[in-house]
Amino acid sequence: MSNEVQKTDVTIVGAGPVGLFAVFECGMLKMRCHVVDALPAIGGQCSTLYPEKPIYDIPGHPAITGQELVDNLERQIAPFQPTFHLGQQAVSLRQSGDGGWMLETSDGTRIESKAVIVAAGVGAFGPNRPPLAGIELYEQQPPGSGVQYMVRRKEDFRGRHVVIAGGGDSAVDWAIALSDVAHSLHVIHRRPKFRAAPESASRLQALAEAGKIDLVIPYQLGRLEGAEGRLRAVVAVDLEGNERTIKADALLPFYGLSQDLGPILEWNLNLDSNHVTVDPTNCRAGPDGIYAIGDIVNYPGKLKLILTGFAEAAVAAHQAHHNAFPGQALHFEYSTSRGVPGVK
Repeated sequence: MSNEVQKTDVTIVGAGPVGLFAVFECGMLKMRCHVVDALPAIGGQCSTLYPEKPIYDIPGHPAITGQELVDNLERQIAPFQPTFHLGQQAVSLRQSGDGGWMLETSDGTRIESKAVIVAAGVGAFGPNRPPLAGIELYEQQPPGSGVQYMVRRKEDFRGRHVVIAGGGDSAVDWAIALSDVAHSLHVIHRRPKFRAAPESASRLQALAEAGKIDLVIPYQLGRLEGAEGRLRAVVAVDLEGNERTIKADALLPFYGLSQDLGPILEWNLNLDSNHVTVDPTNCRAGPDGIYAIGDIVNYPGKLKLILTGFAEAAVAAHQAHHNAFPGQALHFEYSTSRGVPGVK
């Protein structure tokens, strides 16, 4: 590890889709970027939690998977040659001597820049585990078997007996997606009503009526049965204590994510619980030169959508230009007139 300070125009914390698009917006304004992320690869939740899950509200793409979106963004920012610091948590942030900001990572990497854009999403994240005795015995199994908290490839579950637990969007969406590959698919939920988008809930009900999915309601997870780490059955229990044993090769519990902003909480930002309050007209997160975008931010009327984060990335990049090049007028040009380096 070198003690040398790496210098750039903008440091971006978070390599999810919104952070990646911020690289593009900064690049279009001739600003160099370093990107820090605690995960070992770019993509954030899109790549880690739902790489094959279709996204339907990205402009110009009737449907695109999470990984396809990340791959496209990676190609889009390639001409600007960002420097990535992956597998490193952004630990400290302090002002440097010349009015910029010094960010240090968990690996001791020090990055000095004129502006910082925080695109940390929900921060460090992980699945909420159901409180089942011995669940850890089934968590280290190959994809398509045991207890899995995400679906990387639908094909891993082809011909398998799958049980999904939960009633939110992830549970319902994956039940719909896996219904055409699984040998059997059961959805356990503690109440008849699902918290998913109305259209998705309607599709789930239609699949249940067609015999493609078995809705186990109102039940909740009771215990797991198996041997030597191999899951054989999931036992569901209702409020009266009645049990139902369901044959299972794999259990997918979707009970949301635990989130932790970690050291970001100590950066003197405009914090409100686990969010940063910003003015959407400038995305300023507190001290001059620090901006926040994406799911980590909140303001009246905020929509937690990727496309909203993309717009915020453009706003933050334009504001960061004033920090990177103080006193220099920014003459905005459309991408159609300015072009992208190396792209015809």
